[in-house]
Amino acid sequence: MALDRDLQAAIAVTRLGLGARAGDIAAARNDPQSALLSQIRESGADQPASSGATSVDRFGALLAYRQEKRDAKPAGDPKTPAVKADIKMLRQDAGEDFLARVRLAAVTDAGFRERWALFWANHFTVSAAKITTAGLVGPFEDEAIRPHVFGRFEDMLAASSRHPAMLLYLDQARSIGPDSLAGVHQSGAGKAVGLNENLAREIMELHTVGLNAGYTQADVTEFARAMTGWSVAGRDDPQGRAGQFVFRERAHEPGQRTILGKRYGDDGVNQARAVQRDLATNPQTARHLATKIALHFVADDPPTSLVARLQGAWTNSNGHLGEVARALITAPETWSPTAAKFKTPYEFLVSSWRAAGTSPDTIMAVAPILSAMGQKPFSAPSPKGWPEETAAWLAPDAVIKRMDWSEMFAAQTIGDRDPLQIAQNSLGARLTPLTAKTIARAETRAEGLAILFMSPEFQRR
Repeated sequence: MALDRDLQAAIAVTRLGLGARAGDIAAARNDPQSALLSQIRESGADQPASSGATSVDRFGALLAYRQEKRDAKPAGDPKTPAVKADIKMLRQDAGEDFLARVRLAAVTDAGFRERWALFWANHFTVSAAKITTAGLVGPFEDEAIRPHVFGRFEDMLAASSRHPAMLLYLDQARSIGPDSLAGVHQSGAGKAVGLNENLAREIMELHTVGLNAGYTQADVTEFARAMTGWSVAGRDDPQGRAGQFVFRERAHEPGQRTILGKRYGDDGVNQARAVQRDLATNPQTARHLATKIALHFVADDPPTSLVARLQGAWTNSNGHLGEVARALITAPETWSPTAAKFKTPYEFLVSSWRAAGTSPDTIMAVAPILSAMGQKPFSAPSPKGWPEETAAWLAPDAVIKRMDWSEMFAAQTIGDRDPLQIAQNSLGARLTPLTAKTIARAETRAEGLAILFMSPEFQRR
């Protein structure tokens, strides 16, 4: 069924974008698909206007924290004022980065481009729940994800797995081959050494082929052995590379590896690189990621025809994500009039700010409410990232928290504006007569705006 242009424009901005600001739906009406396609660019996603600190800068702060902890250990007080000050600074850095990301989402005129970037940031999750990575999550997204979101998936996989944030988050930086020079030496000295499989497992299970691809525990272990030596340079690096990726030859497990039936030669850092290249181009990766993209953008149980379209675009372009994005935008299944996706707390707040024409000024206007709604900033509960399915966000208590915030936010922002006009601007043809009538009959403007935010049309996309 062909959609009328008004409804198609509303879907373009509210489903594939981050929600409509005043004028967004009208601007997309002439050619909704072209409005989205024009946001795809080889240079990647926009960069939030944060402090400009790099991962190397933030790693310096992390080193200072670690030194303070070491200095405090002999005294038996792990939480000296200096240590507490370092922890506070690392948390503040993370808060500034998250606020910058939120503010970009609230005002951008390229909503699809930002949603696409946020999808990939969640796919390659690094969490600030660990203090060692708190200040690195923002730089990780800016350096390893955003530049590659419309490029080759292989490049994003390589950039994410070599980034210090990921290497520290999944403990890869400490992985030592038992039979490597470092492993043999430390074992002989009575020190506990060992292989860490976290990153290898998550690359296979989450980032590439997926849990149902038929790989075995032996494949994970062999991949982990191939990745030994992938680490982060410390303060004493003789080449001054502190905070940067390094390959520690002495920690690398020697020997050939066999992974998913293919043998990889003993080629140092290039051994794991070769495995990653093959995982990136594996047909199971195309299937896994096509399904996940369709689930995020369209429905918890996405049409098999849409998954097939995305998988075909992935395969035909050798994993070029710009082509996959184009396939998503031009697929008829993407434009179903049924809004099947329920907004996450982050999506709900961002779309509310966009509808109201405002953005938060401080992290305290963001972090407490997101945490209360179950989506603490930069703190996904596991490497799997935040869940995409509706059931994860539709618990009664969570919905009540949305209602409470909606009432407060509406009272703060409505002023003398007409809530029905805001509803028409933010939902366009998706606004139902019943919701429009309910908003119009509200006793106050603030109540009318709160009704909009809690309406089924606004909560879903």
